[in-house]
Amino acid sequence: MSTPADMIQNATKIVVVQAENPDGDSVASSLALEEILADMGKEVSLYAPVEIPKYLRYIQGWDRVENTLDTKADVAIIVDTSADVLLSKVLEAPEVRHFLETHPVLVIDHHTTEPTLSFSHTALIEEAAATSEVIYRLAHKNDWGINPAAAEHLLEAILSDSLGLSTESVTPETLRVAADLVELGASPAVIEGRRKQFMKKSAEILSYKGELICRIEYLLDGRLALIHIPWEEIQRYSDQYNPSVLVLEEMLFVEGVQVAVAIKTYPDGKITGKIRASTPVAETLAGYFGGGGHKYAAGFRVYEEYDTIVPELTKTADKTLEAYDNDTATS
Repeated sequence: MSTPADMIQNATKIVVVQAENPDGDSVASSLALEEILADMGKEVSLYAPVEIPKYLRYIQGWDRVENTLDTKADVAIIVDTSADVLLSKVLEAPEVRHFLETHPVLVIDHHTTEPTLSFSHTALIEEAAATSEVIYRLAHKNDWGINPAAAEHLLEAILSDSLGLSTESVTPETLRVAADLVELGASPAVIEGRRKQFMKKSAEILSYKGELICRIEYLLDGRLALIHIPWEEIQRYSDQYNPSVLVLEEMLFVEGVQVAVAIKTYPDGKITGKIRASTPVAETLAGYFGGGGHKYAAGFRVYEEYDTIVPELTKTADKTLEAYDNDTATS
């Protein structure tokens, strides 16, 4: 069986695939792979089934991500997910599904939940602060060059997924990798400067954020904070700013809140949930609904009525937090 390095070495044309919810880790990791693989003489294309959100466009090169997959590629590399549910838009396109089912696929991810992909693949899944940290290890192990642009993208991904190296996923190795990337030409100050420019909001978005804050529900004696974002608001505001990103992290700063959830509802009956937690239960909670992620950040997608999913979510969150409290008490 080919190793991840063999799959890359033996390929001429490679397509890097992101899920339907691009984030800073997936976008920057894709661009880092493009740099590293191009320097190895590979022809690289980047694919995502949706437009890159505007708040991520501080990552230079985002506009090279295309909405059509190059079916002439030899190998696909899927970054930052190993779950079918997060690739549904990818798999909805018959030609893309056929490509993934008939070509070698390498999955590079740092979410250590069991893969749920419905096609054959080789997995490189390692615990890390970001997928880019796994990519760095792969490149370092095989003596693949990391040019300054690749270093910047790898660091962008780490800073994005670790909230500026502040989450519990950050290890001494993460800090060593970040230091190496700075030595290779990445500048945290430049990255943060660009990010802050793109974080600026219009007056309309700031007013909308105020509306969202007023609509937050507090359940389970204040341990669970919930915000509902209906389709009409997704349509109106998403092009400017991801509505859930506006308030989700701040919901965790409310006294007593251990879990914050942003639920989006769509006209086809789809419901997505983005979970953030100050207690390490996000991945477990998402898992009850077929999702996954990290201990402190996770997500899920289901097809149910909103009035049905909220009681289920509340009950499950209560059980999950209780189980965590019991485990902590007995350990």
